[in-house]
Order: sequence, then structure tokens, then C-alpha cells
Amino acid sequence: MRAESSQAARTGAFIAVAVALFCIQLDFFALNLAVPGIADEFDVTASTAQWTLSAYMLSIGCCFIVGGRVGDVFGRRGALLGGTALFAAGSVGCALAPDLWTLVVARIVQGVGAGFVFPVSVSVISNAFGDTTRARALGAAFGIANVGTALGPFVGGGFTEGPGWRWIFWLLAPLSLLALVVAYRYVPDSRDPTAPRQLDLAGGLTVVCALAALTLAVERGSVWGWDHARTLTLLAIAAVAGALFLWRERRARHPLIDLRLFRNTSYVLVTGSGTVTNMAYAVTVFVSTLYLQQVRGLSPLDAGVVFLAPAVLVALSGPLGARLSGRLRPTAVMALAGAIAGTGLFALSSVTAWWLYVPVFAWCGLGLGLGWTFASVATQQVVSPERAGEASGVLLTFLVTLGGVALAGAATAITAMVPERSPEAAYDAILRFSGVVLLAAALVVMAVRHRLVVLGRVPPLGTRAPRGGRVP
Repeated sequence: MRAESSQAARTGAFIAVAVALFCIQLDFFALNLAVPGIADEFDVTASTAQWTLSAYMLSIGCCFIVGGRVGDVFGRRGALLGGTALFAAGSVGCALAPDLWTLVVARIVQGVGAGFVFPVSVSVISNAFGDTTRARALGAAFGIANVGTALGPFVGGGFTEGPGWRWIFWLLAPLSLLALVVAYRYVPDSRDPTAPRQLDLAGGLTVVCALAALTLAVERGSVWGWDHARTLTLLAIAAVAGALFLWRERRARHPLIDLRLFRNTSYVLVTGSGTVTNMAYAVTVFVSTLYLQQVRGLSPLDAGVVFLAPAVLVALSGPLGARLSGRLRPTAVMALAGAIAGTGLFALSSVTAWWLYVPVFAWCGLGLGLGWTFASVATQQVVSPERAGEASGVLLTFLVTLGGVALAGAATAITAMVPERSPEAAYDAILRFSGVVLLAAALVVMAVRHRLVVLGRVPPLGTRAPRGGRVP
């Protein structure tokens, strides 16, 4: 059921969603540089302080699929309001936390809220705007969110060196409250009219168990050891719970995920290429942060200033993707993003002069930002609006979970390489490998699409994409 949306409702929905996504993205990338400050204040090791990141990743990754489906089934407005309220409350809790474990609990609350907000935000925009303006609205909202992504290291480094890490959350609290008030006033409600108001609780339990075990194993594996009993046990639990989830979804009358979604080749291509791009994004932010501080010798604040270079193009990638969506097929845009990012990472691993490093870093930001941002826009072009939350939740689960896997893999690879080569050489090797993977993924997407054209299942690229249409 799509509510009739007035201009005021559309504008209000856009503002609420854009501000909420900005807060989530800023929070996601700002706290990495604050971990040493948190460890010092609470007198714990840096490894223990990492639980502030692990707990957030754990909770947000577990809630995307459930959050997206709750919005589709019970109403997207209520899910958005509830998620934004939880995120705001968690932000205040983080700012006031008297000890580390209170901070970790508050981060879990934040993560649960963000896990509902993100997929529901995409479906709120998809259902509030018509076919002709949907892609542009999504692109602009993600453009604003990408500003938070790119500014995260700058804000985190600046507050950590200045008034303290708690001010990260004092910034987020009023902004998320603003999003909540605007959403309450303006966001229209909508849901999937074909779905009864029932949630597959068994499916939700098994998928949460699978994702929680996998995320925890990935996040703590480098600390515990990849061959440690706890890591292996968690991976085994993830595999068993994942198998049970698939078994349940094939038999449930009203499944949490309609597995026929994965018969949509265009959706699979967009999700796969978006996931690969986001994995490279997470690795690039991580490796570049280490490079700037350990090789270049920059302070956290100075390193954050360098991140402002890609910030502009990351922010522009959202509107750019929306504009391209009216001229190119979604799969073609995803392949283009992979080609831009892949060539950029190759170049970044080779340059050392500041006059060249900064613009190349910005070029990488354009490709990587376009890839993960347009994936969310493109999924809405290849599925019906009624299933928008479900499609977005599945996509985001892949993006975040496998992004964490890529980050853990990069950290492990760097640890293994450093004894035999310099840190700079290790960082460059990781970037080059990421570039190869991105370029290979772009080629695979276009090869599969070409095959589908030959079989007559999709139109050729030369055919202009219909405005607002759902085409591959």
C-alpha cells in the first residue's frame, strides 16, 4: 500500500531520511580513530576497546533483513520512527557512558536502531516518490549520507584530539532527534499490501543467529586467532544457522525473504558488484588511514583532512548515480563504478607525491562511493516498491557483513606480510589486489549481461533506459 504523498510529505521524508542516514554513516566511520582515546579514558587495552566497534557491527548487521521486512509488513513509518528513536537514545547513552561496558551496550542500541533505519529509509523514499523522481531522490539522500561517510575520519580525529570522543555522540544526538521529529511530522506510511501482518519469527531467529556468529567471528578472529576454538565454533554456528534459515525460508508460508528474489539476475548482479565495491571501500579506508598515520606520519586530525579530498567526490557520487540511471542500465553503472575504483586503487598504490596522491585518492572515492551508493538505488529499479524493504535489507546485509570480512582479511594479510616487507609495501599490495578484484567484478557483470542479451532476456545497452523503469 503506497500512501498518496504531497509535496510537503515528500520533502519531509527526504529530509528525515537524509539526516538519519548522514548520522549513521558519520557514526560508522568516526569512532575508528577514537578507539585509542576510549582505551585511555577507561584504562583498558585497545583490543578491549575494539568492542565498541564490534558490538555496533554485530547489532547493525543482524537487523538489516529483519528491519527491512518489518517495515514492509507492519508499516515503514513506524519502523523508521522506532529505529531513529533507538539510534538517538543510543547516542545519548554513548555520550554519558561511565564505563566501557555501558558504552558497548549503548553502541548495541545504536546498531539496532541503525539496522532498522537504513533499509526502511530506502523503502520510504521508494514509496514516497514516483517513478520519475525516485532515483534522483535516492541519489541525493545517499549523497548527503556519503558526506557523513567521508567526514567520519575527520570528525572522529578532530574530536578525539580536541574536546574528546564523547562529542562525536553529542553531535549525533541532536541531529538524529531532528530526523525523528521531521519523520514524525511528515513521513507517510506504506507497506506491502500482499503481506499479512505476520513475521517469520523462526526465520528471523535463525538469520540473526547466523549473522551474529559470523560477524563476531570475523570481528574477533584476528584477536583470538583464526584457528582458535572460539572462532571455529562461531563459524560452525553461523554455517548451521544459515542452513537452517534457508531450509525454513523454503517452507515458510510467509517467509522473511522470498528466495525467488535471487532468481532476479539483475538484482543478483547489482547486489554482487555493490558488495565487492563496498568490501574494497572498507579496505581502502582502513589501509589509507594506516598509511597516512604510520607511513606519512600524520596525526589523526591531519589524516582526516586528507580524507576531505575524496569526501567531495564521494558525496557527489549519489546524485551522479541518479543522473546516470536515466541514461544507462543499472548493471552498466555498477560496472562503470568498478572500473573507476579499480583503476584508481592501482594508481593509488603507485603514487607518493602529494600533488598526485590527493587527486587519485579523490578518484578512488568517486568510484567506490558510486558503487556502494548506486547499489541501493539500483535494487529499487529492479524490484517492485512493495518489496523495497526486503530487497534493501538483503543488500545491506551483504554489504556490511562481507565488508567486515574484507576488513578482517586485510588486517590479517597485513600482519602476515609486514615481517617480510615494509608496511608501505604491504598496504600497496592490498590496494592492488582490491583493484584487481574490482576490475574482474566489472568484467563479470558485463559478460553475464551480454549473455542475457544474446538469450533475449534483457535489452541491449544501446537501448535507452526508460525513466524510472525497472530494467537491468
